[in-house]
Amino acid sequence: MYEKDGEKYFIVDSHMHYWDASPENWVKGAEQYAKGWIECFHAYQGLGPADTHQPLEEFQKVSEEQLMREEFEEGGVDVAIFQSTYLREWYKDGFNTTERNGYLAEKYPGKFILNTRFDPRDGDAGMREFEGNVEKFGCKGAKLYTAEWNGESRGFKLTDPEAYRFLERAQELGVKNIHVHKGPTIWPLDKDAFDVSDVDHAATDFQGLNFIVEHVGLPRIEDFCFMATQEPNVYAGLSVVLGGLMHARPKFFAKVMGELLFWVGEDKMTFGSDYNIWTPKWQIEGLLDWDYPSDEFSDYPRLGQDGKRKILGLNAAKLYDIEVPAELQLGQREVAQA
Repeated sequence: MYEKDGEKYFIVDSHMHYWDASPENWVKGAEQYAKGWIECFHAYQGLGPADTHQPLEEFQKVSEEQLMREEFEEGGVDVAIFQSTYLREWYKDGFNTTERNGYLAEKYPGKFILNTRFDPRDGDAGMREFEGNVEKFGCKGAKLYTAEWNGESRGFKLTDPEAYRFLERAQELGVKNIHVHKGPTIWPLDKDAFDVSDVDHAATDFQGLNFIVEHVGLPRIEDFCFMATQEPNVYAGLSVVLGGLMHARPKFFAKVMGELLFWVGEDKMTFGSDYNIWTPKWQIEGLLDWDYPSDEFSDYPRLGQDGKRKILGLNAAKLYDIEVPAELQLGQREVAQA
């Protein structure tokens, strides 16, 4: 539980990982891509405060002890949601798999929610793997990486017929939260594969699913906002928005937050640290202290403390049916303070 200035907050880190990008895990013949990928992630870490930066060797494969300390002891996170990204073309055992994340989820019950993933290009074998992970781990969500390489393919769209087959099965299985990476590119992936337009189509056709657009489509913030405002089941995942912009680009951060608050609203925004790119502590502190830097942003809605509580945990708790202590629920807090 996070506490600041005598106020307590329920925190859900809805986007984090337990990856292995160490050289021992690189696929022979694809070393340049495995190396380039994690070095690109490491460069993104440089957008956070200097005292949070890590040497590359440590960053490639964070330890279990460090993850638990930075997420929960120092970060004050109540529940963390693992998002899986496989990248089997470059990493022998996968970059950030359901099984690897599941090890910690099973070891520390109540601390984690485990999301799996699927790739429609894997066909029937991929469907069996997806169903097996849902059965084994009880997953309520899945992370989709539409720009991921798979054989000769360098991306897919949610509107592909095979993707629809997987989305239909997810809906049947109760995997209701579909987290889609739609944001800044990572070398060597193709930027165009992160376009948000396919989310619009799928969200309309699958009303039983929630589509959490991770990284809010950056740099296509206007495209995302105009789409998300008309789709009631599309949410803004703030990973990268906070970690990548709040410290390094405060004015641009204010613009992005203002657009999101105006079009999407504080009820459809979720906090994600994108650990281990960035740690949660400074992002939580920064958001709680944040306001627009000048009158230049006066035509945007303001974000009050209740809105910050929603973004930092209550919205994700609602999506994932996480029990929130009564004293940390908005209505109960108002009664207690009356």
